[in-house]
Amino acid sequence: MTVPTDPNCFLKALDGQVALIVGATSGIGRAVVDAFLRCGAHVVAFGRSEEKLRELVASSQSFARALATYAGDATDHHDLDRAATLAVDRFGKLDTLVCTVGAFDYYRTILDYDTETLSSAFEELFRINVLSYILAVRASLPYLLRQPSSIVLTLSTASFYPEGGGVLYGASKFATRGLVTHLAYELAPRVRVNGVAPGGTIGTNLRGLASLREQDKRVDDATGDRAQRIQRSVPLQVAATPDDHTAAFVYLASHRLSRVVTGTIINSDGGRGVAGTVRVAHLVEEIS
Repeated sequence: MTVPTDPNCFLKALDGQVALIVGATSGIGRAVVDAFLRCGAHVVAFGRSEEKLRELVASSQSFARALATYAGDATDHHDLDRAATLAVDRFGKLDTLVCTVGAFDYYRTILDYDTETLSSAFEELFRINVLSYILAVRASLPYLLRQPSSIVLTLSTASFYPEGGGVLYGASKFATRGLVTHLAYELAPRVRVNGVAPGGTIGTNLRGLASLREQDKRVDDATGDRAQRIQRSVPLQVAATPDDHTAAFVYLASHRLSRVVTGTIINSDGGRGVAGTVRVAHLVEEIS
């Protein structure tokens, strides 16, 4: 087998692709925009904040001809329809969709809710974390189905384990994990559907819920105790940044690199899946 020696081969992974990235103005979504542009894609960056979209454009001047923006609500199908159409009007097609929108429940258990707040928090969080993904897929499908295409959904370590969030956040992320499986089956062979499940990440802008009066609260603590807690919780002892996850998105989006991959989730979580095994192994060593 011949091993590629070109150091720039990965940077060409998305040449010729046109991507709509929903949730593009901060955190992992913003990092994915930067990575996709570097890897050769044309990008429509979708976000709520016009100011942050202007900042994105200003910081991406070297890719000005490859970047368009759309300010809208990811839970509004009209905005998503217009953004998908913008990609085709501006760049001639749409063959890649990435969803990174999310809201957080700040680790609330079922016992932390009364009936009224539980219902309103559920509706808000599932609308943002699950419905927005479904609407983005539906809006993009008329264009994605025209050629071999890819969809990458952002999940979480909370899609697998009862950590990383509260009961509603975890349930919503299990739901998006189910979306990967169902959509991969329903849209094959034309569209590949995969997911990336990041673990605890510093430097994000994941916000709280308006229904809980926490819409101004952010999981964005790049230093101090949160970073240390993340490091202690995973075998690799790292606190990930948004950039640490982007290669997984590039790989799964690339028609060249992952054309035989669908229904797959890459867990970029510092080894959270084996954390229990590591703890047991250390305990056995201590006992012996």
